[in-house]
Amino acid sequence: MNRARFVVLAIAIVAGGIAAYLASGSDSAPPPAAVVQLPTVDVLVAKSDIAVGQTVTPEDMQWQTWPAATVSNSFIRRSERPDAAKEITGSIARYSFIAGEPIREPKLIKANGSGFMAAILPSGMRAVSTEISPETGAGGFILPNDRVDVILSRRVKNPNPAQPDLVVTEIVLANIRVLAIDQAPKEKDGQNSVIGKTATLELKPEQSLVLSQARQLGTLSLALRSIADVNQVELIDDHSRQRASINVVRYGVTNSMTIQK
Repeated sequence: MNRARFVVLAIAIVAGGIAAYLASGSDSAPPPAAVVQLPTVDVLVAKSDIAVGQTVTPEDMQWQTWPAATVSNSFIRRSERPDAAKEITGSIARYSFIAGEPIREPKLIKANGSGFMAAILPSGMRAVSTEISPETGAGGFILPNDRVDVILSRRVKNPNPAQPDLVVTEIVLANIRVLAIDQAPKEKDGQNSVIGKTATLELKPEQSLVLSQARQLGTLSLALRSIADVNQVELIDDHSRQRASINVVRYGVTNSMTIQK
């Protein structure tokens, strides 16, 4: 009997030892994995939101570490331009920045004493204003940076004297960017509509002449374009836009003008 107890005790000790050995082996932590250090660069970014027309100050910018592989050539790197923040200070934001967005100089412009609109206007373009109303301005739903068509409606004499005058409507300018409504160059407080009296449009020099001439012929209306077809419309307009010549008689003097369709 004593021998049997001894055998059972020995087996229990051996089993306990094996269990302890296995448990200590499973709890052992694996060797730490090697950490791969990716190359990084410091990029100049917006520290806070920068609105259109805002003058950039040093407090609006900061250096932020980015993985070198994700940095675009248009970003400003600290290794290449350590004094970039000082150089950019005083520039005007042509387009808005959100906090953390890299500062890119094409979105900024140096005013050099010029007014805001002259500073943000792209090279070669003109800012021309035209009168609008809720009826001719899409009910006030046209906002800065929207794209519009300019529509001319005018009356012409009916060849048949017994019939009333004819109303002719045509698109004189297509896919035009709206720079401002009244004196507001940006949307404020997320508003859905702005009831204004004037719209300032971004035009090429020849387009500004067309708008000025068309204004004398009749009533101008702005048709709001969908943001989805802006690029497609630009391609179509460049290839299919036509011009029509109109003779305008005022005070006995005949002048010829060209309307762009």
